[in-house]
Amino acid sequence: MKLLLQIIDIAKEMGVDYADIRIQKTKIETIYLRNLSLKNTSLKEIYGYGIRVFKNGAWGFSHNNEFTEDAMQKTLKNAIKIAEQSARIQNGNGLKLSYERSYMDTFRTSFKIDPFEIPISEKVDLMMEVNKTLLNYDKIKQAQFFFECRKDEKLFASTIGTMLDITTLYIEPTFTATAIDKGDSQSRTFSLGGHAKGWEWMQKINWNNEAVRIAEEAIMKVQADTLGAETRRDLILDPDHMSLTMHESVGHPTELDRVMGWEADFAGISFATPEKLGNFQYGSKIVNFIADNTLTDGLASSGYDDDGVPVQKWHIIKDGILNEYGSTRDTAPLIDLNASRGCNRATNYYDVPINRIPNLYLQPGRVKLSPQDLIADTKDGIYIEGRGSFSIDQHRVNFQFGGDMFWEIKNGKKVRPLKKVLYKSSNPEFWNSVDAICDDRFFQTFGITNCGKGQPGQRGRMTHGGATARCRKIRVGGSQ
Repeated sequence: MKLLLQIIDIAKEMGVDYADIRIQKTKIETIYLRNLSLKNTSLKEIYGYGIRVFKNGAWGFSHNNEFTEDAMQKTLKNAIKIAEQSARIQNGNGLKLSYERSYMDTFRTSFKIDPFEIPISEKVDLMMEVNKTLLNYDKIKQAQFFFECRKDEKLFASTIGTMLDITTLYIEPTFTATAIDKGDSQSRTFSLGGHAKGWEWMQKINWNNEAVRIAEEAIMKVQADTLGAETRRDLILDPDHMSLTMHESVGHPTELDRVMGWEADFAGISFATPEKLGNFQYGSKIVNFIADNTLTDGLASSGYDDDGVPVQKWHIIKDGILNEYGSTRDTAPLIDLNASRGCNRATNYYDVPINRIPNLYLQPGRVKLSPQDLIADTKDGIYIEGRGSFSIDQHRVNFQFGGDMFWEIKNGKKVRPLKKVLYKSSNPEFWNSVDAICDDRFFQTFGITNCGKGQPGQRGRMTHGGATARCRKIRVGGSQ
């Protein structure tokens, strides 16, 4: 901490407009089993610091993993040099930073059992039992189990006086059964996404029951019919599936850096431009998307972002209308916002923080409604569970999604499983077609841990959620 504060004092003496230093220790464990064979284990620790400098309307960033006073001062001077060089080629008057006060605080992800303290043998034994259960079925020819946990410990200080001590942790188990029958192969996956919880969360899952369900549904899927020609049908989407749909069609289009054209990698910029704020009908009147970095156990619930801005809760879409974006201290002033929404996050110490999707969820319906009620009220539709393939255009308007499990609905009943189902729509046709959302009894969350963005690429994380919802008359058909 002493060196950290010394660097901040030196930055002030060197006349920067703003500077911060983020010391970060990251610990990551991964385990991968295929069938009954342990294929890979990895336990690594990444430790270092990144220094950002804002001067003359431009950023400079430099990083190092040597913690001597000399090395840290050289890193600071390099960041200042980069900022000065960047300022020479800026447009207009350069960037501005929104106002933020200083904070002194500590944040810890709430967990009871640190997963890094659980012996690897115990983790492998659990995973092996799941794979054995899957392979007990003759038609299941491959079983895969992937486990990951990550802990980030950060110290943050800035020239405005902020000092933060933040520790976050998440855990993520995923297993897949692949069935083969009659010349076809189909997979079914168990995934609840990443959760900001400890090993105690793993202990609450009935792994045998889940393995039996996944194996049986994989076999149903490989033996199922395809849907056939594309036509307009109703869709009923479970929260797991919607986590991907909302991520790509609401989360990314409302990142303010993408809106302003700063970010165009990984499927482009955004159609949801600032003149649409407050007047654009993004979805039907019952569609409310809440950004909530205060969400309990949310993957973006870290107390503060990497600008030192406190986490917040706000409407991205309110009563169907585009209401606001996810912003940072340097993007908020671009549309005359007085403050950042605290969405600036970096993955590792050597990454510069970038504008990230917050925890984002579809608000449950206000009328008592269950998934079974939705099915009973649907004459011709498809029920989709789980995440599948996706494709979206460079303005986040037109898209195509698959899923992990599909059921045909006829006259209020699930009549048969299906495979190879795809649906196509556009923003905002899709979200304006939402006519029913189940109530908060059926709200579930799903943590994304592999959101790719930036160059060099970073792997971001955030939690999505919702209750089962229905979309009317969407183009749905079978792929080959």
